Amino acid sequence: MSFSEFYTEVFSNPILMITVALTLGVIFVNGWTDAPNAIATCVTTRCMRAKSAIIMSAIFNFAGVLVMTRINSSVASTISNMVDFGGDTSTALIALCAALFSIVVYSVGASQFGIPTSESHSLIAGLTGAALATSNGRINFDEWVKVLYGLVLSLVLGFLMGWAICRVIMLICSGVDRRKANDFFKPAQIFGAAFMSFMHGAQDGQKFIGVLFLGIAFCNGQDSVHGMTIPVWLMILCSTVMGLGTSVGGEKIIKSVGMDMVKLEKYQGFSADLAGAICLLLSSVFGIPVSTTHTKTSAIMGVGAVKRISAINFGVVKDMMLTWVFTFPGCGLISFIMAKIFMTLF
Repeated sequence: MSFSEFYTEVFSNPILMITVALTLGVIFVNGWTDAPNAIATCVTTRCMRAKSAIIMSAIFNFAGVLVMTRINSSVASTISNMVDFGGDTSTALIALCAALFSIVVYSVGASQFGIPTSESHSLIAGLTGAALATSNGRINFDEWVKVLYGLVLSLVLGFLMGWAICRVIMLICSGVDRRKANDFFKPAQIFGAAFMSFMHGAQDGQKFIGVLFLGIAFCNGQDSVHGMTIPVWLMILCSTVMGLGTSVGGEKIIKSVGMDMVKLEKYQGFSADLAGAICLLLSSVFGIPVSTTHTKTSAIMGVGAVKRISAINFGVVKDMMLTWVFTFPGCGLISFIMAKIFMTLF
């Protein structure tokens, strides 16, 4: 589908217009509430001002969507194949809209308290809840296994890699003057934040491209996106909206992730950024959808644990963990209820 065909169809099909609006709304919210994780450490260690960091993050989110989707779009395919609605595209479209609605409600609510959410897991929970609400919805557990792998990978690998990278840096720089070290780690951390933003776009951008593509397919009577090629204009559209969402800010999330959880120095911030970005890169290459929020926050905890476990503010960690735990039942339930309501109304 060309952009002109898409534009014409959107404005001639109200259901598709609603689907596209909800999907773009979720992408915007993702850029607003999730992308700030990528630059949190860079801002709180005073390597960059918040406004400059947000602009940089928006640019590299944009680049991440474009580049990684062209190299490997398997993350998008995993999300698109998670649920099967038995060929009933009308019911599937309603369920998809319910899932997207649940993500916006849950993520915006959590952001008011400065708690970063995983739109990735909100999306998965929403799609699952909506599928269960329909009589012919079926969950593809083979794809769900990839999500469970991703959940474990993002937490465990993020923590271990954060700890290891920080430990190695401390050993290498043990005899280096602190001022000279900070002169090096300031630009290094800016690089790390840019790398992290790039990989956030590569992961989360692909997920929501898959959702938007799936919505277009449902509106055209197709029950899957198997064999369809993602057009460049769709990558540009999704990455632009995500970049706009990032530019809105997310100061509360930046503070809670980069300052309240662990008091970081520049070399620690660089270690966390590099660890998180490497984890996301590996996950994207192997087509495993993971949470950028979980990856970055666990990397920060790993960095904090290098000196001592007590350096981690477990009160903040507990609040984040509870939010993550309630993501699956919370978004799943909202999506289930909204799917039932939408099916009654439409």
